[in-house]
Amino acid sequence: MQYRIGIDLGGTAIKVGIVDETYQVICSHQQPTVEGFELVVADMAETARIAAEKAGLRLEDFPSVGVGSPSCINPYTGLLVFSNNTNWRNMPLKQELEKHIPVPVFIENDANCAVVGEMLAGAAKGYRHVLMLTLGTGVGGGLIINGRLFSGGDGMGAELGHTPLVAEGEPCTCGIDGCLEAYASVTALIRQTEEAMSKNPESRMHAHAAAHGGVSGRTAFDCARKGDVVAMRVVDQYCTYLAAGIGGFINIFRPEIVLLGGGLSGAGDTLLEPVRKKVEQFVFAHDIIGAPPIEKAALGNAAGTIGAAYLGDI
Repeated sequence: MQYRIGIDLGGTAIKVGIVDETYQVICSHQQPTVEGFELVVADMAETARIAAEKAGLRLEDFPSVGVGSPSCINPYTGLLVFSNNTNWRNMPLKQELEKHIPVPVFIENDANCAVVGEMLAGAAKGYRHVLMLTLGTGVGGGLIINGRLFSGGDGMGAELGHTPLVAEGEPCTCGIDGCLEAYASVTALIRQTEEAMSKNPESRMHAHAAAHGGVSGRTAFDCARKGDVVAMRVVDQYCTYLAAGIGGFINIFRPEIVLLGGGLSGAGDTLLEPVRKKVEQFVFAHDIIGAPPIEKAALGNAAGTIGAAYLGDI
């Protein structure tokens, strides 16, 4: 059996998984992400080596290494062009990693890796046209068109989270105002929740936040399930923003299925049901041609690792 190795470079942790031919992560290793590009590169290589050793393998035994990073990646040059979370610009990630790793390295945006993973082994298996959004600290997006990963003519497109949603709207970490990410990320939901709490001291969200160490992406959803009217309004508005973004993407790409991943997808039907209903108002000719199903991604954090591991094969 031939194995693949995938690296998920996150803002807080470097996660490495060894993936077999059935797309199962057979073992893994992770360590915290430190500051400094050179240190991160060295740690990525070391984490990969340890993960390989856990599987009884060496790095030389793999045909390639794949990396997913929450950044704008140029897959042709291997440059990490821009990461708005770390402010890295034009960093030679592929070239530097290959100084430490004795096999070819492939790099991609982490959401692109996630949609590849879901297509290979998850909720998008069997589909050839897939749109996926990852709802976390930011909003990532990945597209499969005709069974192939699509990222534009220069390989740096499909930044779905940075599609303008509201003209002159909330500032986004990318430097543009009004991006989908500024309204549909966990970060945005926390802001929306805190704004609602400040105006409504009677909301049970205050007690929830006090009991759970502060406001999180779960605060409004948890309290909405319990009937808190203020929380229900927060969730309703959040779902409207998300549905508007999804509806626009459906109008452009007409995917066979839309997947939602990331931490907020854990809200399940409390998120999915209202989004499905609200999307209808944003989809062109919905009453005639309908809209694709909107489902929760199946693989969780493993999707990015599996997709990254198989970058050399797509």
